[in-house]
Amino acid sequence: MAMAVGGPKSGPRCDINMTPMIDILLVLLIIFMVITPLTPHGLEALAPEPPDKKNQPPPDQDRTVVIVIDKDKSMKINNEDTDMDKLGPRLEQIFKTRAERVVFVKGDPDLEYQTVARAIDIAKGAQIDKVGLMTPKVEAGN
Repeated sequence: MAMAVGGPKSGPRCDINMTPMIDILLVLLIIFMVITPLTPHGLEALAPEPPDKKNQPPPDQDRTVVIVIDKDKSMKINNEDTDMDKLGPRLEQIFKTRAERVVFVKGDPDLEYQTVARAIDIAKGAQIDKVGLMTPKVEAGN
C-alpha cells in the first residue's frame, strides 16, 4: 500500500484518520457490555412445594400463612377476615415472634393482578422476607 505524504504539488491532505475512532468505539462497546446487567431483575416469588403426606404437622401447629383474595376483593389471612388497610399491621403482629417470615398469596383467577400486587407490596412493607404465589396446580399437588 502506498501512503500519500503530500509534497510540493499535492499540498496538505484533509483526510480523517479512522483508526483512533474505531479504537474508541471498541473501548466504549466493551465498557457498555461490562456495565450492562446480564440478568433482568424482577419480582422474586416462590411457589409452595406440594405437601408431604408423611410429615404433615397437626392443624394446630401449621405455621403456614396464606393470604386469600376473593373475586370481590375480600381478603382472609388463614381464614381470618381482613382488608387492605388491616393487612400490614396484622402481618406484623403475626410475624412478630417468628424467625421464618414467609407468606403465600392466593388470588382468585378472575381477579385483576393489581390487587394481588398490592397485597404483595403490603407484605413486603411488613418486612416479610419471601412472598410465594399459590396457583390451582400447586394446590392440587401436581
